[in-house]
Amino acid sequence: MKAVIKVLCVDDSALIRSLISAIVDEQPDMAMVATAPDPLVARELIKRHDPDVLTLDVEMPRMDGLDFLEKLMRLRPMPVLMVSSLTERGSEATLQALALGAVDFVAKPRLNIRDGMLDYAAEIAAKIRAAAAARPRRAATSHELAPALRVPRVSSEKLFIVGASTGGTEAVRELLVPMPPDAPAVLVTQHMPAGFTASFARRLDSLCRIHVKEAEQGERVLPGHAYIAPGGPAHMRVARSGANYVIALEESAPVNRHRPSVDVLFESAARHAGRNAVGILLTGMGKDGARGLLEMRAAGAATLAQDEATSVVFGMPREAIALGAAEQVVALPQMSRHALAALAADTSHGLRI
Repeated sequence: MKAVIKVLCVDDSALIRSLISAIVDEQPDMAMVATAPDPLVARELIKRHDPDVLTLDVEMPRMDGLDFLEKLMRLRPMPVLMVSSLTERGSEATLQALALGAVDFVAKPRLNIRDGMLDYAAEIAAKIRAAAAARPRRAATSHELAPALRVPRVSSEKLFIVGASTGGTEAVRELLVPMPPDAPAVLVTQHMPAGFTASFARRLDSLCRIHVKEAEQGERVLPGHAYIAPGGPAHMRVARSGANYVIALEESAPVNRHRPSVDVLFESAARHAGRNAVGILLTGMGKDGARGLLEMRAAGAATLAQDEATSVVFGMPREAIALGAAEQVVALPQMSRHALAALAADTSHGLRI
């Protein structure tokens, strides 16, 4: 019999503690072992109950959630799911929490918190399950720029097309930081809600040599730039306007329960870029991106998937590998180098790294 996932909720709001407890206790495969109003109480409960997953608020009395997370990941790494407010402060703090080693986050609704949280019940439960299966990751020791990789002589038509979900914010950072200023354009769909992707793009822009921004409808796709799909009501596609690639944001139904969806971006790259694209599927739960990566490979693109050992959650890469969509399975620290090498490879005959 499969073990029940033990959850500990840390939040100064009695309402949030009650709602998360109700959501957890409705699941047959998990149980709320305790709740804590602040990190100081949580420390003792962690020792007593040895939970599998911690849900953690950002702003709390007595000790800030980020300070607690930093100490926790240094002294006793464990899967942590952040519970964050949909505010600029909340999104910035959430990205910092993910950099410190949190697996994922849940956004608190702005209004009608009770109904909003209960509407998210299935998503919260799924994220707790993913967190329980994730590999706890210590914070990166440094964000200093490593020596830039070199871009081979390739056509300006080349594109990097990237998809990620759980664990992806730090994986995308690790992919983009080594890219040189003259790298081909990068289009990224990372599963995030509205209000978080702009902060994500700004953070990456401050760390990278290439310019990183939240994508806008109709803008031209330029080398030396990375475009992050906005969270919210639209999918991001790559499209054509004459000889140029452009961004197309399309308001349509979720795909694989996600909007923006990685499959939508990958399928558009297969159609409009073909063998000029390199498809890269990073860590994440579920199967979004697997079929799209297969379409890219069928269209002649080089295709890479992150390996299990370096994935926080191996769901999306595993699905792609099972479909035969990934030509190469690559550890995250080597992903940028392999992606750049793939630009010059004859993809009709497979990658030559």
